[in-house]
Amino acid sequence: MGNSMIIVTGATGQLGSRIVESLLTRVPANRVGVSVRDPRKAQGLAERGVRVRQGSFTDQDSLSHAFEGAGQVLIVSVDKLGTEAIRQHRAAIEGAVAAGTRRILYTSHMGAGPTSQFEPCRDHAADEEALRACGVPFTSLRNGFYAASAMRLFGQAAETGRLVVPTDGAVSWTAHADLADATAAILAEEARFDGPTPPLTAAQAIDFDEVAALAAKATGRTIKRVTVSDEEFRQQMAGYGIPAAQADMMVDIFAASRAGEFATVDPTLAKLIGREPIGFDTVLREALSAS
Repeated sequence: MGNSMIIVTGATGQLGSRIVESLLTRVPANRVGVSVRDPRKAQGLAERGVRVRQGSFTDQDSLSHAFEGAGQVLIVSVDKLGTEAIRQHRAAIEGAVAAGTRRILYTSHMGAGPTSQFEPCRDHAADEEALRACGVPFTSLRNGFYAASAMRLFGQAAETGRLVVPTDGAVSWTAHADLADATAAILAEEARFDGPTPPLTAAQAIDFDEVAALAAKATGRTIKRVTVSDEEFRQQMAGYGIPAAQADMMVDIFAASRAGEFATVDPTLAKLIGREPIGFDTVLREALSAS
């Protein structure tokens, strides 16, 4: 088989698991390998003929085995911040290069940039620099802001009737399912991008006033958008027991959105998946019916 295998990391996570599912509709299972911290969680994939190997970005040695024979390695970014995130992603990039892969793909963010007000976007910019320097062709998937994050910020608003958030700007909230299909299409080589992709976004950017209105429509309840200062919002997070670093990051989403960092809307995602991306009203309805 030479190096025609497609290796997906983080394949039991929210995005990675969907990418593998979508990939299996496009390529034979024996061309797909997953690198996971806990292979037991990927038992179902092994039974379907996917190569499951233990691999961790904190254990460089594990990666040479997990990435063996890789034609492409998709590094699904970890849920960490700052130096820890960058260190783990560097290890993954080095592991992929050492395995002789011909292309590295990485899940970045539409707002990636060294001067972003949102720390993960600065981390992604550092990782993209490492990819540029690694000597192997790469594709950096500039994923639209995950719609699931908006639902976290939406919190209990459907029950309380109050959506309490700082002043914000429009964000093109994008569904995991659409991003997974787009990533699978690129991995199956239905499309090729060298370096960063255009922003892979939903068709609309909306602010929390619009979110509140959509939620009211979906629930048939009155939901009032209440604007608080960044500081009040931070204290509210602390009151919910959210750790300080996490609370700061949530506040930064609003600062960055006010600066227009996440307002871009681009047709690339729709082209890749061959359909209109899932609208936020659909994401909202699904989340509210599941809760």
